[in-house]
Amino acid sequence: MRQVVFLIQTADRKGLLAEISSFFYNSGFNILQCRQFSDIRAGRYFMRIALELNAEITRRELEEAFAKFAGKLELEYSVHHLEAKQNVALMVSKASHCLYDLLMHADEGDLVCNIPLIISNHPDLEYVADRFNVPYFCCPMEKGKKAEQEAKVLDLLRSHRIDLVVMARYMQILSDDFIARYPQRIINIHHAFLPAFQGGNPYERAWERGVKMIGATAHYATADLDEGPIIEQDVERISHMDMPEDLKQIGKDIERRVLTRAVRAHLEHRVIVSGRRTIVFS
Repeated sequence: MRQVVFLIQTADRKGLLAEISSFFYNSGFNILQCRQFSDIRAGRYFMRIALELNAEITRRELEEAFAKFAGKLELEYSVHHLEAKQNVALMVSKASHCLYDLLMHADEGDLVCNIPLIISNHPDLEYVADRFNVPYFCCPMEKGKKAEQEAKVLDLLRSHRIDLVVMARYMQILSDDFIARYPQRIINIHHAFLPAFQGGNPYERAWERGVKMIGATAHYATADLDEGPIIEQDVERISHMDMPEDLKQIGKDIERRVLTRAVRAHLEHRVIVSGRRTIVFS
């Protein structure tokens, strides 16, 4: 069964659900799922609607017809055909936990995507790529040659037709130009308390401060470091008995599940970005 998903947002007003669903019904489409949310405070309406493709209408005809309809209602929308798997590039440095989790879930079919390559600024994790039979490209970051390194990475992304870039503990700051080439298509993971414990060894300083909760945040990368729209978060309570090494292990567990959940939501077209916020449908 071929499916298509429409992600829609617009100014909130009466009758939107009826008008949009009627358009698809009158066009002969079977609506498989419909999720909606009205943000009363912002006055915005959001919808995710999944349809079974009608064999009597082509993709182009559907999109042209909906474009005319959307213009009349002033809808912002995107269209996603589900039969084609997205190509995902994983970017890593030396930490392997997020990389393993993503590769395992993709291998088992829990993440429906292709992972045609892994890119790193270090050679350390090539053995992980070999275990999953994924090509590994090492692009070292030499001092003063950031632009040249990023140019090589961008060439790899273009040649592999990458749809989504996942920074699976890639410990480099991407340039504004790099991020601008993949708007809302770069997902990053970091410790939820990093704004309070910036820099190296955050777990040590968190332990010194006696924090009672640690967590992780997955977000879209933007030019403002760690300020992109948040997709997924999770936390765990800790106590004075947990040592820095315990916090590090707990943090790794949170990071990998948060990042994988965020990537899954993106791949399943369940995320709508609205300003600095996201609407993530279950």
